[in-house]
Amino acid sequence: MVFMITITSLVFCGHMGKTELAGVSLAAATYGSGNLKRVGVILQRGVLILLLACFPCWAVLINTEPLLLAVKQSPEVISNMFLSAAFMYQLQGKYLQNQGIIWPQVITGAMGNGLNAIINYIFLYPLEWGVTGSAAANAISQYLLAFFLYVYICWRGLHKATWGGWSLDCLQEWGPFIKLAIPSMLMICLSWWIFEIGGFLAGVISEVELGAQSIAIPAFFPLGFSIAASVRVGNALGAGNTKQAKLSCKVSIITVMVACFVGASLSIAKNGVAAGVLRGAGKQLVGALCNLVGYYFIGFPIGVSLMFAANMGIVGKTKLPTTMS
Repeated sequence: MVFMITITSLVFCGHMGKTELAGVSLAAATYGSGNLKRVGVILQRGVLILLLACFPCWAVLINTEPLLLAVKQSPEVISNMFLSAAFMYQLQGKYLQNQGIIWPQVITGAMGNGLNAIINYIFLYPLEWGVTGSAAANAISQYLLAFFLYVYICWRGLHKATWGGWSLDCLQEWGPFIKLAIPSMLMICLSWWIFEIGGFLAGVISEVELGAQSIAIPAFFPLGFSIAASVRVGNALGAGNTKQAKLSCKVSIITVMVACFVGASLSIAKNGVAAGVLRGAGKQLVGALCNLVGYYFIGFPIGVSLMFAANMGIVGKTKLPTTMS
């Protein structure tokens, strides 16, 4: 549901023109072990660390336009590139997912997406704010999602089993947390950055190519299987049930392969599930190394060659993320 916020903005911006379209494991194992209150402490630790991580992110976002202008990207497109990151919603979502609680995100996500469509319409048409209005609607909707989910958690008392109130324990054991967080971040970012590099290269060709690639990434569907695999494997390993962890891994892979026959990309889907299994097993560093080699040492050179040397354009660019798998 959270990705539908961005997709809705793309749909509205797509009606405005090609330029506007172009611009736009730890907790699971703890819960499985039965140490419920520690899950709340991990959440607190995550809140503090991610709030600190906001500062370098803001520094980069504030300077995005001059940085991209320096590498000769279109000024008209760059001026429309600003986003707002809702870290709290991601933390709340993972907090619930690692306990096997999924429906609150679906319900609040549906509410947030409905409001996002309404806000987009108001900002883009009656107020005529253009793509700036769509970006503002996106940011507002992200924070509405976090607010709705927070209210739902408090209303239904979903936090009572694992939340013991703020504790000084959240200021301890940052080392093990970051030791898992950094490889996990690299694992996801290396995968995400290759799509962004593809978008950058598409922008070098033309705004039409950039707009086309922004709606051509079929990665959202397999992400659900990746999260499910990570949670199930993490819970099983936390409980010391390696047999159940192996079974969850097999079921996830088979399920996503079958589901892909109805339209998703098989290679991206398999990669997503494998990544989820590695995160659930605490092997994020292995996943990060695999993504580095597969995407950047193998997929990237092939994709760039097809894109420019073979003059295949965006069709060749799509080989960037899929060659690895």
